[in-house]
Amino acid sequence: MKANLKQLAEKLVAEASLKGLTVSLAESCTGGMIASSLTDIPGASGVFLGSAVTYSNEAKIKILGVDAGTIAEHGAVSALCAEKMAEGARRIFGSDVALSVTGIAGPDGGSEEKPVGTVWFGMSTKEATNTFKKKFSGKRADIRNSAVKEALVSLLGRMQ
Repeated sequence: MKANLKQLAEKLVAEASLKGLTVSLAESCTGGMIASSLTDIPGASGVFLGSAVTYSNEAKIKILGVDAGTIAEHGAVSALCAEKMAEGARRIFGSDVALSVTGIAGPDGGSEEKPVGTVWFGMSTKEATNTFKKKFSGKRADIRNSAVKEALVSLLGRMQ
């Protein structure tokens, strides 16, 4: 794990522990990389409840409860799908905060509307679920690493 990702994960685990908050994840394009960055940190078990790696649309539907119609109408890489993924993770794990990530890491799969590097994030708490989109550049590994960093930064911001 790169040093800056490790530092972010350490801060996140420390802040969540300090605030008494638990975290869960629903990952698609990052394939468990966010969960891995958290579980590399000693003490993460006190705040990190789990992650659902739902790479396929079928997994998003069956595991997280994303409606098939949502994916058919909006696509798996969309605000609504990210929202429903985050809500599904929070429901399944019973966490205070759940973050989802779904995107197109490439090198294929992009379109004019959703180019490679498009990544949607969702963050669900008992108060609300919010989504946001980022566009990352670079090769597949760069896009995935950027998405992991953004996820950790976003979660850390929610803890502070």
